[in-house]
Amino acid sequence: MSKLAIEQKRHTLTEIGAGLFLIWSVLHIYVGIVGLSNFLTKDLSEQWKLLIGGEKVPFSSFIIPQDASTAYGQSHLILNFCLDVGGYGVLGIFVAWMIWKKSSWTGYLIGLIVIGIADLSFLFAMVASGVIVKDVATVAGPIIWFVAVAITPFGLMQSKNKTLL
Repeated sequence: MSKLAIEQKRHTLTEIGAGLFLIWSVLHIYVGIVGLSNFLTKDLSEQWKLLIGGEKVPFSSFIIPQDASTAYGQSHLILNFCLDVGGYGVLGIFVAWMIWKKSSWTGYLIGLIVIGIADLSFLFAMVASGVIVKDVATVAGPIIWFVAVAITPFGLMQSKNKTLL
């Protein structure tokens, strides 16, 4: 294999990693949008449907509070969670851009550490614990993140255009 072919393969791995971070970002921005939409247009039970329904917290046995104060607090906590998820999605766009355009190790490390904290805490606190439904929608993000952080370094290691930032 020629040097040019090897460099192109590594560049392709960098682009795939950046693309996966971008896909991850779109999924998470979508959660923020749905959470905001539900907050503005639906009741608390509909808001909770975004976050529960797993084997340990089935929606059928979950008690929606009837007092205004508790309902108000829970509604705003759910909104905050969903907007935080959307905010991580925005961060992921910057990570994808830094990796794609700059072959940036800093971008990669932000994706590995910061986005990793967000995704792994969701995976273990919500999915693996049985709070939220375990399905394609809830495990796709962590899987996409894992593949992105696994392959991106192979492209960055030999990139001629790599930068710290």
